[in-house]
Amino acid sequence: MNTMITVILAVQMLSALAMIGLILVQHGKGADMGAAFGSGNSGSLFGASGGANFLSRTTAVLAAVFFVTTLLLAYFGNLRPTSSGSVLEGSSLVAPSALPAPVDNSAASQIPGNQPAAPSVPASSK
Repeated sequence: MNTMITVILAVQMLSALAMIGLILVQHGKGADMGAAFGSGNSGSLFGASGGANFLSRTTAVLAAVFFVTTLLLAYFGNLRPTSSGSVLEGSSLVAPSALPAPVDNSAASQIPGNQPAAPSVPASSK
């Protein structure tokens, strides 16, 4: 299970890096307009319009791979183990110290500064 998650994570990272590189290599829509009027270099490795189609389709495929790997990692990350590893899940008893303290709703306890004194703890003798 851990090796499968590692492989999916590696594929996701590689697709993300490749997608970043392809997006940075592509020309914007305004670059074609400048090439039409003579400024800039209109020649490319893939031809006049073949590069845009190849690069944009490759980017779309890498985006789909990235999306699928993200969904798979989210799915595997939220799987719950079948055996309970928690100590508290099987316990139905409540510890006495976890019970709430009794609430004193008398009128005297509502006045600020009229709270009962905390019990003093005897100091240890040296």
